[in-house]
Amino acid sequence: MRVLVLTEYYPRSGDPVSGVWVHRQALAARAEGAQLRVLVLHRPLPSLASIRALDLPRARDVIRQQSHASIDGIDVEYLRYLAPPRPMSYGSWGAWAAPLLRRRLAALRAEFPFELIHAHYAVPAGDAARRAAPQVPLLVSVHGHDVYGAGRRFRALPATLSQARLVLANSAGTARRCVAHGARATRVVHLGTDLEPMPVRARAGPPALVTVANLVARKRHEDVIRALALLRERWPELRYVIVGDGPERQRLERLAHTLSLESRVEFHGRLAHRQAVELARQATLFVLPSVEEAFGVGYVEAMGGGVVAIGAIGEDGPAEIAAAGGGIELVAPRDPRALAARIDQLLSDHTRLAELAAQARDTVEREFTWRRCGRQTVEAYEEVLRG
Repeated sequence: MRVLVLTEYYPRSGDPVSGVWVHRQALAARAEGAQLRVLVLHRPLPSLASIRALDLPRARDVIRQQSHASIDGIDVEYLRYLAPPRPMSYGSWGAWAAPLLRRRLAALRAEFPFELIHAHYAVPAGDAARRAAPQVPLLVSVHGHDVYGAGRRFRALPATLSQARLVLANSAGTARRCVAHGARATRVVHLGTDLEPMPVRARAGPPALVTVANLVARKRHEDVIRALALLRERWPELRYVIVGDGPERQRLERLAHTLSLESRVEFHGRLAHRQAVELARQATLFVLPSVEEAFGVGYVEAMGGGVVAIGAIGEDGPAEIAAAGGGIELVAPRDPRALAARIDQLLSDHTRLAELAAQARDTVEREFTWRRCGRQTVEAYEEVLRG
């Protein structure tokens, strides 16, 4: 089968982390027999945030992005299109991209006769696909922000989900939200992670918390910093490692300073995917008490290295991972005291922590590998092509 993957998020020359999970899913599907090409909707205009921050290197990378690349043997094309600034128009970007996409698909089909389009996110990629090629079977992967928060108000969302022959959701909760917004058929396919071949080793040195996530308010890094402050006397050597970047960074740095935690909170910024995973797997606990969490591949990446994770009660992704097996603990959301109590409890019981670490590895090995993801993705392709 020949599949065209259409996405807004994908590794770029200036940002090799963006959409790396889309690339990994494509690699996993290829390993199961699918032939794939990737078309990335690339808006060659710097974000307003990078302009305000005078981040000239990032702005330059966006403008100069090459039009073609080969990443791990997959042909990737970056289709440049223009649209108004994100805050006021993101929900309509699919309509802006559709005219150029229509022409490119007609030419591309002559050299790569794709049988279906796999769009990642209903908006803008799914919306652009259904406008540009309504006759081509469409499968849409929904990962979160298109059916959570502000995304639920996108006018193009119901039309896109209802036109898709199948919607892949990253959790059962996401699938239910998709049905509520018009999806006719859904299937849950979890993203995965790589597993190290060697057994999990005991960790030495002072305990460390780690979060790998974009620095945005809903990820609740603030709660972890405040929990660290509550634990300063019980665990004077405990440190907090933050991997990622985003609009919350300056506010979080100020908070750490205000709480006199500058020496114990480490901001590493955005790292290459492999580096981020390695750093997460060196920690004692992976802590991400985020809200509006559709799945959270960061949990399973850490758990695959035998690191116990902490998420928030009531969130679709953490709840589903917890239902699959041990290795992730859930606490009340937006509650630094409850978070501090659970961290203290885990750090104080070495036997229990070791048991949970082994369970974390087992859960990922059984339920959240890229091989499993690739197999289920190809099964979804076959279902779409059967009509």
